[in-house]
Amino acid sequence: MHIMVPHADFTLKSGADDLTSYRFGTGAADHLFCSKCGVKSFYQPRSHPDSWSVNANCLDEFVELTIEGFDGRNWELAKARLDEGRAGS
Repeated sequence: MHIMVPHADFTLKSGADDLTSYRFGTGAADHLFCSKCGVKSFYQPRSHPDSWSVNANCLDEFVELTIEGFDGRNWELAKARLDEGRAGS
């Protein structure tokens, strides 16, 4: 589960030097992994270019979440639906 956090609302307090970046496919998403343990705690998703996607399992405190589905198999259609929803907000 991922939490979308706008860039302006996100601060990495430590560990930046331990991050390793990996890109695949279009190269638009920047997957950041801990070079020591391999966990992907957050990344720059292609679907949300103005936000970080934070891995909810990496949070120290419980956060109540609203779950929204995203069909990664049909990425282009899912992204179009996501953009339609943002336009209506």
